[in-house]
Amino acid sequence: MHDPKVLRERPEALRAAMQRRGATSALASLAQLESLDAEWRRLTASVEELKARRNRITQEVQQAKRSGHDATALVDESRGVGDEISALDARASEAKRERDDLLLQIPNATLDDVPEGGEEANRVIREWGTPRPSDGVKPHWEIATKLGLIDFEKGAKITGSGFIVFRGLGARLVRALINWMITLQTSEHGYDETWVPYVVNRATMTGTGQLPKFEDDLYRVESDDLFLIPTAEVPITNLFRDDILDGANLPMGLVGYTPCFRREAGAAGKDTRGLLRVHEFDKVELVRICAPEDSPAQHELLTTHAERVLQRLGLPYRVLLLAAGDTGFASAKTYDLEVWAPGVGKWLEVSSCSTFTDFQARRANIRYRAPGGKKPEFVHTLNGSGLGFPRTIATLLEHYQQPDGSVVVPEVLRPYLGADRIG
Repeated sequence: MHDPKVLRERPEALRAAMQRRGATSALASLAQLESLDAEWRRLTASVEELKARRNRITQEVQQAKRSGHDATALVDESRGVGDEISALDARASEAKRERDDLLLQIPNATLDDVPEGGEEANRVIREWGTPRPSDGVKPHWEIATKLGLIDFEKGAKITGSGFIVFRGLGARLVRALINWMITLQTSEHGYDETWVPYVVNRATMTGTGQLPKFEDDLYRVESDDLFLIPTAEVPITNLFRDDILDGANLPMGLVGYTPCFRREAGAAGKDTRGLLRVHEFDKVELVRICAPEDSPAQHELLTTHAERVLQRLGLPYRVLLLAAGDTGFASAKTYDLEVWAPGVGKWLEVSSCSTFTDFQARRANIRYRAPGGKKPEFVHTLNGSGLGFPRTIATLLEHYQQPDGSVVVPEVLRPYLGADRIG
């Protein structure tokens, strides 16, 4: 959420930020936002003037009564002023509510080093590993079905399209990835492990930017007005909603595993086979919270922590800096990690590592107090997948596929899986 002061003091900067994103609907809303904010300030000033007038009348009433004079006219005048205050106050509150509701739908401003343009302007920052040629490599859905790791038909039977059943070593592989990824981030990178609810309330979804804009993409429990989480970022970041953190404890890192639920998966009608687009999937999420001056360095650090997972698994990948038009609603800057899947012959996104500056912190009211007792300020929040499982598993099955149809297990996973080969 943007600071309303930006509307008054630097509206041209906000307008330019939306133009860089190509956010036409947000651009159209800015004039209405400025009008609502101006109306709220005008009405608030009028209310304050009327309150001051009513106070003066009250003093005159008291003085008249002390002098034995009739104060009926003054009392009637005070009552009329009070009615006027109530009416203006109600309209001021309505204008503020309309302004704040509209402000919640304006995306974050991207940082200056984010390229302009859409997806075509995304920039490859670095690459790691040597991609395996696609010749002779079967797609993961074929090898997974043949080895009895995944039952796509049963998933569709018990729930519907886009839901997956893992069986045998496939199920154990999911469990191995959870344990290994969490252990890596806690033991080597100092993250604090969390286990959070998978269902959250409306305030929580609003705090990290999923609501109100993306409500149609979420699974909702209507009777309780609760939502299934699309990512662990949502409950983990909101652990600190309405809190004032001790600046001496920043930066902090938290890691958590959750399933993730997304209604929009596969809606584009492409890449829907196998594990490429599903409605429910597992993910280990990394969240970092820091002081504003530390967020650029923390963003780079967070990204390297996600990269370390791919490096340890031995999976070739590349890092993309997303252009402004391809950057997510709440993000100010995002690096996508794309891993090479030779069976489908594509680079697949397995992680997005983003800095949100103070955008989420303002929505969730997460602040910190720097040492020395200074006035609380908003923190900066960051998160990234470490990693999403479906495409990671797809790539593992394709990258380590052998001529006999078996799959070699990366060395780091063998103690957790209890096998060095799946076949």
